[in-house]
Amino acid sequence: MQRALTRAEFPPNTINTASRSRRISWKDLHTRLRSQNASVSLSPVLSDAQRSTIYALSTPPGKAGVAVVRVSGPNALDVWSRLVQSRKRLPEPWKMDRCQVIHPETGELLDDGLAVFFKGPKSFTTEDVLELHIHSGRAIISSILAALSRLPYCRPAEPGEFTRRAFHGGRLDLTQVEGLKDLVDAETEGQRRIALRAAGGATRAQFEELRTEIIRCLSKVEALIDFGEGEDIEEGVYEEARDRALKLKNTIQSYLQDNRRGEIMRTGVRLTIFGPPNAGKSSLLNFLAQREAAIVTPVPGTTRDILELSLDIGGIPVIISDTAGLRKTTDPVELIGVERARNAIRAADIALCVVSCGDLENRDGRDKFTVEFPASVKALVTDETFVLFNKSDLLTEGRGESRFHGTTEFLAGFAKALQKKYALTDDAGSSQAPLITHARHRVHLESAAQFIDAFLATSADDIVLGAEELRYAARAVGKVSGIIDVEDVLDALFRDFCIGK
Repeated sequence: MQRALTRAEFPPNTINTASRSRRISWKDLHTRLRSQNASVSLSPVLSDAQRSTIYALSTPPGKAGVAVVRVSGPNALDVWSRLVQSRKRLPEPWKMDRCQVIHPETGELLDDGLAVFFKGPKSFTTEDVLELHIHSGRAIISSILAALSRLPYCRPAEPGEFTRRAFHGGRLDLTQVEGLKDLVDAETEGQRRIALRAAGGATRAQFEELRTEIIRCLSKVEALIDFGEGEDIEEGVYEEARDRALKLKNTIQSYLQDNRRGEIMRTGVRLTIFGPPNAGKSSLLNFLAQREAAIVTPVPGTTRDILELSLDIGGIPVIISDTAGLRKTTDPVELIGVERARNAIRAADIALCVVSCGDLENRDGRDKFTVEFPASVKALVTDETFVLFNKSDLLTEGRGESRFHGTTEFLAGFAKALQKKYALTDDAGSSQAPLITHARHRVHLESAAQFIDAFLATSADDIVLGAEELRYAARAVGKVSGIIDVEDVLDALFRDFCIGK
């Protein structure tokens, strides 16, 4: 991350606010700095190795009705002529063609299927693309992949290489690439909505709007530098630029102060179940999992270690941890489990304390109950802690049953509470949808905010330095969508894709 500029870093007499006649030309200094800090755009030109035609199975391996083998690159049409036999001599782009797939050297029939040719740049990768829709038998897939390997201009694709070519071709930006991967990995309705929004370009549009506003602010400052030499600073222009920058700062801060909703929704809410022994924590986990995931016995201290499960609650991905019952103990193994439980509670996004209704007290004889948490539990209960009163059958008959609901009702209410906490609505395009879904988004926005702060801290006499701070802010936002060079991010991102994507 670039740091804020300081006046001390410039040679003597580079900027002299005491005398305009001795000061170096704003325009000359501005031109020099601008050339040194010009944004480096990602080049769409690929090397010869990258330009070779690639192929891969784009559907999951295994038995199914159809498998798709994807081919992309400058020789995709040649692959058609060597492997595809149909009534058409040349393919009609973007239309399915019934065909036979043959071996390019022996002419042996490999399968009977469908083929479709996508003429670049109107394809996913912006290159010529051929898709072979074949039967998904393992032997058929292997024979066709082996046949492709016999063509000298073809090679197997690397993980994420199809999507990487789409990125280099300008089809996708980094936020759309991340959204596409998140969409493939989505396991809950909430994850699907957020990922679909990013993959569709909505996230890109918001970041681009933010960057455009920074550039508009910068253009006003640059106008003063380019056209204000030898004259007084044009009245009101610099103040207008500062007002715009202040609004931008507030906008970025509103994105940053989101309680990490987007990141949590993408990776999962960490929920820890805790409470005293035999309160019903493991039974609750088994209910949520709809299977016997945890051992349940009437013996206190049965659960010794943390047991984790990933579940979908109300469309929100939740990683639930069942923990050891919190109590004083001299058993060294149980003591380790209790300490791990405390650490899990502190690290959790949400904590759920399970209390047995047998611990409730009815002091006034009316329909009002109180609970005294054991000392080992009370210290970990906060205003944000959810509390579940379990084992309602232990209440005295006729006293307050209407205040206690079944587990199904609890689950429905808990799901609504999670949806409210993370502002998950039924509208995928809601303005409340989180903008930041990856940690790197937050890092770059925090950098942009710091550079805007540095601009606001400069005076009109240091206008050239202020312009540089705004330029750095625009570059920081540009790194989110990949408008400038972020090769280190690309390498880490694409290698996590599946081979055929």
